[in-house]
Amino acid sequence: MGRRGLPLGALFALGVVLDACAPFPTAPGGVSGDHGPEHPVDVSRVPDAVPGDETPSRYGNPARYTVLGKTYDLVPSCKGYHDRGIASWYGSQFHGGRTSDGETYDMYAMTAANKVVPIPCYARVTNLQNGKSVVVKINDRGPFVDNRLIDLSYAAASRLEMLGTGTALVDVQAVTAGEAGAAPAPETPAPSPSVATVVAAANAPTPVAARDLNPKIFLQVGAYAEYANADAVLQKLAVNGVQKTFVLPAKENGRTLYKVRIGPVAGVDGVDSLSARLAALGYPDAQIVIP
Repeated sequence: MGRRGLPLGALFALGVVLDACAPFPTAPGGVSGDHGPEHPVDVSRVPDAVPGDETPSRYGNPARYTVLGKTYDLVPSCKGYHDRGIASWYGSQFHGGRTSDGETYDMYAMTAANKVVPIPCYARVTNLQNGKSVVVKINDRGPFVDNRLIDLSYAAASRLEMLGTGTALVDVQAVTAGEAGAAPAPETPAPSPSVATVVAAANAPTPVAARDLNPKIFLQVGAYAEYANADAVLQKLAVNGVQKTFVLPAKENGRTLYKVRIGPVAGVDGVDSLSARLAALGYPDAQIVIP
């Protein structure tokens, strides 16, 4: 099944993608045509998904697929998957439709959509801006919108208190049966003495469990084996008026990569705007980094 309410094969054949992450409340006929229930529903008692059998479904798990000109490769396993990015949500427009694994989408259940994990997959999703977290069952594909990591059900989005904004900065950590656990600890990047103190401070991770946070967002333009190549990108960005650029050396697999980053970027709108600008400059694959 596809994104949303169409069989996956039909979706790809038609090239149809719907952006279902409208802020709540949005009346039918809005930008995306999606919305929450006509009246707010209390989902505070909806239980988290309980991790169970993770045998990949016979539906919705092509090793590689293409949507709107972009190709996605599934990761080998749900276990160990961990990422941070921007979450959106989808609601009544798809309520009762079929998800990518053939189940029925229930906006009042703890479910989600992701582009690259085998489905079903269970994950703890933590709102990095307020510390709230839920465990969801990923049983759908999407969101096929630039800069979006995961699409949450209405219930999950409500529990994370992101209905009003429509998006949130989140940590997504796969969990297996018996290990739903607590909200994940922050990642700590290896120290790099060659990076200016201000850059290191900007990249310092923030505890997930803290309240009233303002996580920093960066865009990574690319990672280069030679500093000269990274510097050339910096110069091109500077010539075109892109500010707050820097190079972050990082050790990976015994070698040093020079990562060209921009930021911190002001909010989701800033990320979307800057990503479009970078694409126009020849960097369409800039990645979101939330330390």
